[in-house]
Amino acid sequence: MPADSLPTYADVEAAATVIEGRAHRTPVLRSRRLDERAGCEIHLKAEHLQRVGAFKFRGALNALSAFDAGQRRGGVIAYSSGNHAQAIALAARETGMPAVIVMPHDAPEAKVAATRGYGAEVVRYDRYTQDREQIAADLAAERGMTVVPPYDHPHVIAGQGTAVKELLEDSGALDVVVTPLGGGGLLSGSILAAGALAPRARVYGVEPAAGDDGRRSLREGRIVTIETPRTLADGAQTTHLGHLTFPIIRDGVTDVVTATDEELVGAMKVMAGILKQVVEPTGVLALAAVLSGAIPDTAGLRVGVLLSGGNVDLARFAELVGAP
Repeated sequence: MPADSLPTYADVEAAATVIEGRAHRTPVLRSRRLDERAGCEIHLKAEHLQRVGAFKFRGALNALSAFDAGQRRGGVIAYSSGNHAQAIALAARETGMPAVIVMPHDAPEAKVAATRGYGAEVVRYDRYTQDREQIAADLAAERGMTVVPPYDHPHVIAGQGTAVKELLEDSGALDVVVTPLGGGGLLSGSILAAGALAPRARVYGVEPAAGDDGRRSLREGRIVTIETPRTLADGAQTTHLGHLTFPIIRDGVTDVVTATDEELVGAMKVMAGILKQVVEPTGVLALAAVLSGAIPDTAGLRVGVLLSGGNVDLARFAELVGAP
């Protein structure tokens, strides 16, 4: 599949075969108390329990598995605030190639430490003043490495789509599917999976209220670029959708809504208090939107919610969920 081609559901199916037995088939969590609180039947796809603690491992493993011999010798370079970083680092280790990850200075230290722990070299930058894509491109040219971006890559999109493929296979047809939205890799893959397995389902993306470039792009019919948003959802601090993810989202999403930082903390408390699960702020974007009512007309419906990651420093988690 060429790097600039739009993936299809057939690519999601192929990715599922590639990652089978290597990525976890994460559980779908259910809670009567949560259903009562939300007024609908919620099916939580627990990607915070995925390898590296996030759905990103799916796309990373699928992308690196497609490398040819020359690319494997040269290795991979990626840029990420944390979850894609860890995913690429582990996938590179398992496929036997070197990895360099460009990470912001303010990335959670737990994510930086984990990335290094998987064997990758970490190069730091300032996300508010420097261009991570340019840094990665320059390093790739200098070292003969291949760049795998965090979302705008057909194999990455197809790999991420396997999460909702599994959700629909395990839960059956859903009325609504809700996923976090940063650069759009997860939402794009989810649209491909839902379109094939639950074509009547409404699909929503949820981004931080401080960074609504996806919603604005959908409204304006073009890719809107914003300043790096300041939000607790560090995994969704993207400034624009991708050239591959945008058309898939434009043509397949029902809508894009937002969640505030306060709503994210509330959803984290719900996950910890009711389901006894640790989920990072970005990871509860979709749940926060369901609980706040930002997703319309869900009463009594079967709603699939993607919990995208659980990589949060425990001291920071305690600080957030312990606040009144």
